[in-house]
Amino acid sequence: MMRFALVLTLALLPASAFAQDRAQSLADIRAELSQLNAQFNSLKQELVSTGAISSGAAGGSALQRLDAIESSIQRLTGRTEEVELRLNRVIADGTNRVGDLEFRVTELEGGDLGALPPTAPLGGTDTAAAPAPSPAPASPAPASPTTQLAVQEQADFDRAREVLGQGDFRAAADQLEAFAQTYTGGPLTYEALYLRGDALSRLGENGDAARAYLDAYSGDPDGPRAGDALLGLGQRLGDLGQTQQACVTLAEVGNSFAGTDAATRAQSAAQALRCN
Repeated sequence: MMRFALVLTLALLPASAFAQDRAQSLADIRAELSQLNAQFNSLKQELVSTGAISSGAAGGSALQRLDAIESSIQRLTGRTEEVELRLNRVIADGTNRVGDLEFRVTELEGGDLGALPPTAPLGGTDTAAAPAPSPAPASPAPASPTTQLAVQEQADFDRAREVLGQGDFRAAADQLEAFAQTYTGGPLTYEALYLRGDALSRLGENGDAARAYLDAYSGDPDGPRAGDALLGLGQRLGDLGQTQQACVTLAEVGNSFAGTDAATRAQSAAQALRCN
């Protein structure tokens, strides 16, 4: 089997986690440089048309200084475009690796590979064209719908977690799955997916557990449960007999989450699998 794609987003996590903010920042910088260049050309044209450059009114070496400024602006513009290209390559590579990982986990589970949805680009899409935030309202708007949703979300999560704590792993797994589907992308979604992985692990359903851990990790690779989710994925891959892939995954826990409890446990798990 080809090397596990888990070396995956992991080497790219710092870039992928902030891809959206960086893409927006680069777009802002390019726009500002373009405006600065236009203003500079206007000023230079004004000095030329008024004769200030040749008369010395703008300084003895004004033309040379203006040329130096223009060169600096061009150099900054070039560097900005270079950084943007590198960022785009990182996003594309990371997206491909996550897609490869999802494909392999689905293949291990014996799932329908043709039903896999396209992998969403890391950092989201059309980040540079994101709309500007709307101005704040003059007076606080009633928050009842949002507040009610947040309260209901927390209540549903607490209910599912309580069922897990009571040892009813099947009911907990079902409730946590329903929660993740109902509150997709919510603040508790990836915690719920991680806990679902734990419930399925207790049931011995290692393939489904690996998928739950993968979803928890890939959805929030810098979140509080990211290291634990990656550890769980590595352990379940080991249980499935995919030793090489498990070893790569466990090694990445140590690389990406060094000094954490998850990294320590990953090292023990790797030793148990006799990873090189």
